Amino acid sequence: MAKVPIWDLPDVPKGQLPPHVELQRTRVFCNSDAPTHTENIQYSGAYASMGVDNSLRLDSFRKNFRVEVIRLTEDDMEFDMIGIDAALANAFRRILIAEVPTMAIEKVLIANNTSVVQDEVLAHRLGLIPIKVDPRLFEYMSENDVPNEKNTIVFKLHVRCQRGGPRLTVKSNELKWLPKGSEFPLATDNSTLNSSLKPKTYTSFSCSQDSLPEFSNNPIAPKHPDIIIDKLGPGQEIELEAHAVKGMGKTHAKWSPVATAWYRMLPEIVLLQNVEDEKAEELVKKCPVNVFDIEDIGKGKRRATVARPRACTLCRECIREEGWDKYVAIRRVKDHFIFTIESTGALPPDVLFTEAVKILEDKCERVITELS
Repeated sequence: MAKVPIWDLPDVPKGQLPPHVELQRTRVFCNSDAPTHTENIQYSGAYASMGVDNSLRLDSFRKNFRVEVIRLTEDDMEFDMIGIDAALANAFRRILIAEVPTMAIEKVLIANNTSVVQDEVLAHRLGLIPIKVDPRLFEYMSENDVPNEKNTIVFKLHVRCQRGGPRLTVKSNELKWLPKGSEFPLATDNSTLNSSLKPKTYTSFSCSQDSLPEFSNNPIAPKHPDIIIDKLGPGQEIELEAHAVKGMGKTHAKWSPVATAWYRMLPEIVLLQNVEDEKAEELVKKCPVNVFDIEDIGKGKRRATVARPRACTLCRECIREEGWDKYVAIRRVKDHFIFTIESTGALPPDVLFTEAVKILEDKCERVITELS
């Protein structure tokens, strides 16, 4: 933006900001060397001398805030959050990563493992396998709670590679759900000596989980059946039970419901003057993600246009050479965020975002309660 002497600036009507100040307030300027005006002006009296109230008002927020879904699939979602502060967008990101609960394998009871993978490494690999089940149907389990059908999911893994046969790849589809709970008897249980008594196991299920209506037609299993757990050589064997419980990502990453959740400001590409003919072709070649295109304006002339501004990655190749900043301006809209959620599979991404909103709402209510 060209610098103008202060005495050449026009008079500004009260109640509105000059265009260049409004741009600085609402945009990040991405120059060839570094971005500028990256801060958010939060002070309500920042523009009081111009008669502008900069305070955050609830009615204004309700009017301007909106969410527009751009892409939604089973595992990922892209949507625009418009009219929101970066702090709130980052709060949603952090909640999605660390505070939306899921079910993950926490305890592994290994009866036999003769593979080359050590017990603790095998247990760690099992813990990172996403489980396709709604965590809202389960309760948290504390140290004093007994594992039951309401707080624990039990899987069994028993695989053996026959001698003389080829190597065997053990995948996540070998994990078999045990709806009636653990089948391993407690080591300290004396009832195993009496065949007439049912031996005590590591869980205490009062009913079978597959008898519950939410699981009768929707059996619990790993989200992806082809995750490699181990590779067995001839004669090697794995026999274990894996117990999954409810937890959050801030305790361990295996409970995080997202592979990633991230956002970026909406790119805004502005052509400051017409870029025509050879200059237009040069500009199109500069951009590695094809943000620019060329249109025919008649009489043998062609002009560059901004065709795909959302694709801009802020590489700044189009303004890196000297003189191109007079033709192209790259900006970011401060209150418009492109948000992407990639689910691990436990819950759809749209449900994950809804749960994140509920968690943030609960936090706000707790703060209000404490202050009142």
